[in-house]
Amino acid sequence: MENTKQKELQTTATFNAPLVLIWEAWSDPEKVVNWWGPTGFSTTIHEMDFREGGEWNLTLHGPTGTNYPNRSIYKEIIPLKKIVFEHFNPHFIATILFESKEGGTEIQWNMFFDSPEQFDIIVTAHKADEGQKQNIERLQNYIQQLLDEGKFQD
Repeated sequence: MENTKQKELQTTATFNAPLVLIWEAWSDPEKVVNWWGPTGFSTTIHEMDFREGGEWNLTLHGPTGTNYPNRSIYKEIIPLKKIVFEHFNPHFIATILFESKEGGTEIQWNMFFDSPEQFDIIVTAHKADEGQKQNIERLQNYIQQLLDEGKFQD
């Protein structure tokens, strides 16, 4: 039996915010653009057809001016519970699970790669684990900003 942990990057984070706000931050392109990508990056969303079978096309703009085109297809969406998308080049399946917890929301974000070798290249060489951690930190900061500014009402 294959050890999937050698091909899977998993991050869990808890937010002191209602689930619906976290869900909106993942599903509304006007919110996603404010936090998506590692520290120092900005994002241009060209298309975000948030439905099963819909495409998500964006460009990450690196701090040195390099552009990184990204293309994904949404495979499964269960409102307020689960988002699954297939990302191309590099290829992986991302699953994000959302769960209300006392006083907030927990997400589990898994990236499942095709092989241990691909995992090593993307995670070890390109530091995808650090990038995912920075993405979560940017989301935390963005959510806190929305709450502080009173831009979200339950």
